[in-house]
Order: sequence, then C-alpha cells, then structure tokens
Amino acid sequence: MTIVARKQMLSFPNLALAITQDKPVLEIPGPIGEMLRDVQKLGDLSGKEGEVTVLYPHGPKVQRLMVVGLGKKRELDMAKVRKAVGRVMKRAVRLKWKAIVFDVESFAHNHLKALDICQAISLVGSIAQYQYKEFKLHQTPDEKPVVVDVALAVEKTNACIQHAREGRVIGEAVNFARTLANQPANKLFPLSLAEQARKMARKYAAMRVKILRLPEMRRMGMGALLAVGAGSQRPPVLIDLFYKGGKTSERPVVFIGKGITFDSGGISLKPSNKMDEMRFDMSGAATVLGTIKAAAQLKLPVNIAGIIPAAENMPSGSASRPGDIVRSMSGQTIEILNTDAEGRLVLADGITYAKKYNPQCIIDFATLTGAVVVALGNVASGLISNDYQLAEEIKKAADVSGEKVWQLPLWNEYRDLIKSDVADMANIGSKSGAGTIVGAAFVEKFIGKIPWIHLDIAGTAYGDAGSIYSKGATGVGICLALEWLKQRIKRK
Repeated sequence: MTIVARKQMLSFPNLALAITQDKPVLEIPGPIGEMLRDVQKLGDLSGKEGEVTVLYPHGPKVQRLMVVGLGKKRELDMAKVRKAVGRVMKRAVRLKWKAIVFDVESFAHNHLKALDICQAISLVGSIAQYQYKEFKLHQTPDEKPVVVDVALAVEKTNACIQHAREGRVIGEAVNFARTLANQPANKLFPLSLAEQARKMARKYAAMRVKILRLPEMRRMGMGALLAVGAGSQRPPVLIDLFYKGGKTSERPVVFIGKGITFDSGGISLKPSNKMDEMRFDMSGAATVLGTIKAAAQLKLPVNIAGIIPAAENMPSGSASRPGDIVRSMSGQTIEILNTDAEGRLVLADGITYAKKYNPQCIIDFATLTGAVVVALGNVASGLISNDYQLAEEIKKAADVSGEKVWQLPLWNEYRDLIKSDVADMANIGSKSGAGTIVGAAFVEKFIGKIPWIHLDIAGTAYGDAGSIYSKGATGVGICLALEWLKQRIKRK
C-alpha cells in the first residue's frame, strides 16, 4: 500500500475520487478540476449513490479518472463508503487497470474521519479483488485474476500508514475466512477445519490450540454436539483456540463459531434446491478464525478464546432422529424435534465448554436460521443479547465497521415456545414464526449470567456478487468484531 501526499495525486495516471449528491464542489486544482466542474454543469456527474463514471482527461499525467457517487451527504455512513470503494475496485479490475490512487479526503464527510477512510479503502482494496479459483484449473484470459495496486492520497501521510496497514491485515483475514467457507465440503470437514486452526496457531507465539476428538467429547458429556455429527462418517471435533495478547490475569473474551461443515438437515432432510450452499454453514467458525488471526497480526492487547464446535450433519442409520432426547454437556436434556435445527445444539455444548475460561463475555457467530433472512434479508445480521451495554457496544462498532446489525427482542413469550413435555427443552418452537428469536432463546439456556451477544449471520455470510464481494462467502463479522475489540481496548 502506497501513501502519498494529496498534492501529489495528480502525478498518477489513474485517479479515483468521490462526490456527493448535494451539489458537490470538487476541490481539484488545474485543468482536471475545471473539466470535472464542466461535466457537473452538464449534469453528467450527479453524485447519486452507485454511480461510477470513467473520464479520460488526456492530461500530462492523469490519464484516467474514476468518479464514484456517495449519495446524499447527510445519509453517508461507513457502509456506503465501503460499497463505493468496492464499486471503484470492481470497475478497475474489469478495465484491467494496474494501479489506482484514491483521493481519501473526497470520501470523508460528516462524522467520517479521513484516517478511518484510509483503513476502509485498504481493507476493501483487498476484499473487492478476491476471487476463489482454487479448483478452476482452466481459466480464460478474462477469468484470470487482475491485481490492482492501491495507493492513498491524504493530507496526513504518517498517520495514515498505521490505519492502512490495519485495513490490509483485516482484509487479508476476511479473505482467509472466505476461502475456508468457500471450500467444498469434501475438502473441508471437521477434522480438516481443525487442521487449519492448528496450522494458523503454529505461526504465532501468542496462540495455542487444542483439538477435542470423539473420546474426549464423550467423556465430557457433549451429547448435543455428538448427536449432530452422529450420522456422518467424518467425526465431529471441538476446536479450542486461544490468543494471549493481554495479561495472564485478564479474563478472555470468548468468540464461538458454528462449524457445520455441511448441513444436509440430517433425517429432517433439506430440499435439494440450493443444498450446495450448506457448505457455508461453517461461516461462523471461519469468522472466529479470521478474527483471531487478525488480532494476532495486529498484536491486540487482549486475551481471546475461540471455540468452534464442528460437525457434519448427515442422514444415515446412525443419525439422530426426530423425537430423540440427548443430554448436553451442561446436564440439560434436549428433545430433538427437527434434526435440521442443529446449529443451536453444537453451540450449546460449545458455550458450556467455554465457561471454563470464566469469560468477560461470549459472542457467537452462527448461520443459525433461515428466518433471519426473511426478517432482514442480506443487509444486516440479527443481534440478540442478554446485556444492554454489550449490545450497544456491538451496535456502535457495527456503525463504524460498516457491517450492519439489527437487534431483535428476547421476551419470555419466546422462551416459553421451547418448552418440552419430555425434556428440559425442545430444539424448535411449539409455534411457527419468530424462528430467529426462538433459536436464540434456546442458545440462551446455556449462557447463564454471562454477558452474551448472538449474531445470526445466515443472511450475510454468503450471497451473490455485490459491490464489494464476489459470489460466495463474505467473511462477515470480522470487521465488526475487530472494531469492537479496538474500542473495548481504548476504554480500558
């Protein structure tokens, strides 16, 4: 990542800048600025959100100019900035540009600071160029990845360097998580996911990992997790990853990631349409691994435990059946009414195991319910919590990171829906509706009084190509989690 003084940006052949919809005034000197103002007067640069215009000034140095619209200034937030940068990068890749310099100041409006914009551009510069091509051995020239070098033009160059570096580290962590989630289930299964965690831990002195296999999980009574993996020939594991960046006496933050490497639904078999997407059901696990990877690279002064209960949910003669009753690690019994409500089962034992760390708080990431997609689409992750202050912290971090969340209630009326006549609880609700909240109500049964955030990322963890992401996994939650950690460290 190259950082240059803003006054030098007109020395680069490819320049990108942003304008708003509110009769923007472009403070670009010389013939380039005059040309832009003339184009604005003609109405060909409106500044509307999503608008990308490529101009060819034919100047002595700036040969190509890309102008992206940010929309109305008062509505601008970091999510829109990230989308705008993504649109620029996607266009630059499509046009096969080799390099581009961003005018950082043109993106900074309202409460958005230029240094945060530096981090966002650096981060999105990595994310937007990502393509998963591991198994596509024969590619046409148009399919081969094009690497666009990104430079930042900013007033305060020294201050920008650290923010740009952080952006690059976070972007690489997001892409690492995306690669894990994009891998097919015949290549990534519970044990190979554990090996990825082990491989990562070897790189960092402050990190260690423990992998729990079947015998140990049986001894510890992880009946819920074992029930989910019972139908597969690939046995479940529990990954215990710890990053020690803080003091030895400091209680850790615990991140828990749902690690269902493939979810057929089990005996409660899913429809075949789009079942291939169920390889993304371990996206929560990928988020946890990516977050801890970035925390280690950035040397954040905090202790983090990452717990990943991983299993493959398959139908077979040994699979769990609807109507089975299992005993979780907590000792509570569960009536399995639907084997496709498996994510909450693995989280149950993962949470109980995590209590050994006496955590400050627990945050879980899970592609838990299709209901959250009905409620929030692919725009925001569903948030449910038992702690007001912690929820407010996460929402504030979401605003800064650009990864949207929306809080849903957790009232006693929802808790009543998972009551069972034959066990301590059922794994689905007794009535239809409110599926996301009912799933969280089940998970809450194992939390106790620990401050807790549940993030249902089923709608945001993967999808079709957008302004930032290529088709497939998104690595959602990593930017949010790291921003929350940084804000938490500042408050110490």
